Amino acid sequence: MAQKKRIFSGIQPSGDLHLGNWLGAIKNWVSLQDEYECVYCVVDYHAITIPYEADDLRRRTINAVIDLLACGVDPDKSKLFVQSHVPQHTELAWVLACYTSLGDLERMTQFKDKASQHSQHVNAGLFTYPILQAADIAIYRADAVPVGEDQLQHLELAREIVRRFNGRMGGGREILPEAQAIVRAGARVMGLDGDAKMSKSKNNYIGIMEEKDAIWKKLAPAKTDEKRLRKTDPGNPEDCNIWSLHKLFADSEETLDWVRTGCTGASIGCVDCKRRLLENIDAEIAPIRERRKEFAGDMPRVTKILADSAAWCRDEAEITMREVRQALGVR
Repeated sequence: MAQKKRIFSGIQPSGDLHLGNWLGAIKNWVSLQDEYECVYCVVDYHAITIPYEADDLRRRTINAVIDLLACGVDPDKSKLFVQSHVPQHTELAWVLACYTSLGDLERMTQFKDKASQHSQHVNAGLFTYPILQAADIAIYRADAVPVGEDQLQHLELAREIVRRFNGRMGGGREILPEAQAIVRAGARVMGLDGDAKMSKSKNNYIGIMEEKDAIWKKLAPAKTDEKRLRKTDPGNPEDCNIWSLHKLFADSEETLDWVRTGCTGASIGCVDCKRRLLENIDAEIAPIRERRKEFAGDMPRVTKILADSAAWCRDEAEITMREVRQALGVR
């Protein structure tokens, strides 16, 4: 049997996961587990580039681990660990920083966006963030990285950094592989305001772990087609953000037909439409909520999963670093 290719991906412990995280990335992580050898990471070092409280970071980190396990990241199929538990990440990041040009970093659009959001806290870590990302990937000699289109710029820079390192220190051989992109089919999920991508900072999100009643409190006032002032006013689903969510959560083509016909013919109201969406969202995420309760109630199991994965990752990372150090001439 051919050896599976290895993929790496990470997620910041930024707080409660929402439907955008689920549909945009994590659902894809789960689906890749049978096809690839998966290495998944909660990147806590990436989270310290903006102001935070230490106790809050610890809480968010372990909650992110539990959330990922509840979503279906399977420790029997994948490695799931915390970035700071494997010190070789930051060691390789320093090495790669010495092979990264300032011009490359200055072109990163995500740095410009983050710097504008946190104008009072623009630090060197925020600027060199992509170098640590490159190290995260390269330390495990990953063949590929599942990314959205908005992350392709960072992956291309990671490939360029590795290419430059290999060219200068490899002596004609590839010390670190250039990971390929797996452009994921994950959806871009709009927020309940219909104006921006679903985001906690915009407060336009539905959390994966929210109970059904809490979801309805957010969904009921969500923006719809402005032409439908009354139930008897016909609308156009394509002008309604609720329709975009129906396309992601509908249980059948019949449900989509019901929404489309009911909206254009004014035979259903927006409340009816949202109630049907509520049922389908809850049907998909209720099992995740239940699994989360199981993992949260068994912290020794969670701790062992992290410890086992981190031990494996440290061994793999050390294999890489021995070769890197030899090439550098530092040992």
